[in-house]
Amino acid sequence: MKDKKLISKIKKSQLLLPVVAMLLVMAVNIIHDAATGAGAFSFFKITLQQTTGNGTILYGRIIDILNRGSEAALLALGMTLVVSASAGTDISVGSVMSLCASYCCMLLAGYGVSSVNELAKPLWLGIIAGILLGCLCGAFNGFLVARLNIQPMVATLILYSAARAIGLLVCNDLIVYVRNDSFGFFGSFLGPIPTPIIITAICIAILSLILKKTALGMYIQSVGINARASRIAGLNSKRIIHLAYIVCGLFAGIAGVVASSRITSADSNNIGLYLEMDAILAVALGGNSLGGGKFNLAGSIIGAYTIQAITTTLYALGVSTNQAPVFKAIIVIIIVAIQAPPVKAYMRKKSLSKTAKGVA
Repeated sequence: MKDKKLISKIKKSQLLLPVVAMLLVMAVNIIHDAATGAGAFSFFKITLQQTTGNGTILYGRIIDILNRGSEAALLALGMTLVVSASAGTDISVGSVMSLCASYCCMLLAGYGVSSVNELAKPLWLGIIAGILLGCLCGAFNGFLVARLNIQPMVATLILYSAARAIGLLVCNDLIVYVRNDSFGFFGSFLGPIPTPIIITAICIAILSLILKKTALGMYIQSVGINARASRIAGLNSKRIIHLAYIVCGLFAGIAGVVASSRITSADSNNIGLYLEMDAILAVALGGNSLGGGKFNLAGSIIGAYTIQAITTTLYALGVSTNQAPVFKAIIVIIIVAIQAPPVKAYMRKKSLSKTAKGVA
């Protein structure tokens, strides 16, 4: 009886889908490594490697996944709140991320300058300005969605199209290189650990603490489930939706700074490219409904790193960068199909039928 209750609880858990997806990716890697003679568990192998520029660092596929998936995880944090509150997605986060990176590097290098070794402005000014620009972009998107009642995808399509172009204008149509160790730190290493992993962990911890210690998480879910009922209950639904978009912009700004620091430059055309799709997929893969309402932050984080693990695995299997999006599209189709109301209704009906037979 207890076993049945436990199984039923696991089936209903929002974390079931992302955990199963992650386990499947790990299984594929274990089978591939065993078949190629690399060792069945080389996927999990973490070693210390000596480098010329960063000293002794942690090395391994798990570390690479956590490091490379940091930007997608940051975007997934904000996307989770936006999806929950507005029942829509912010497709501009990748472009906003690029714009914030461009603005940060332009300030640090100086307008019209393509490459510097010495910073033209204080480091803290460039970092804060880039992040605040992300908040401003989020506030703009939130105004269109919350105040003007424009459908989220249509509203965020504006910055999706314009933000990269604005970034190019900010950088005077140049790729701005900021070859400075203090700036490169945010995309490099803190001791043996990649700095992006630490930054992402801090952001996750702070957001989780805020959602746990305040009523913000409950307010966002309430508005997402029924904005009208929440308004009648006394919640300012428009302000909550607006805030969700500002937070989303905040994390896009942080991701932009990390991405530009990683390559010590602002490449407006390539920073954050297609990452909005990974963020949306992470939310869906995390077991969160794209129709808004209840969300699970842990699921989105697992989803983001699962997507990076899938990308890393595809490359390890010899799939080219041009072909990888096809496999991601297949995964999206499967996830959307699993979450579709008719499929859920069918599975619920089948489960009830089995229960009825068991009782009989």
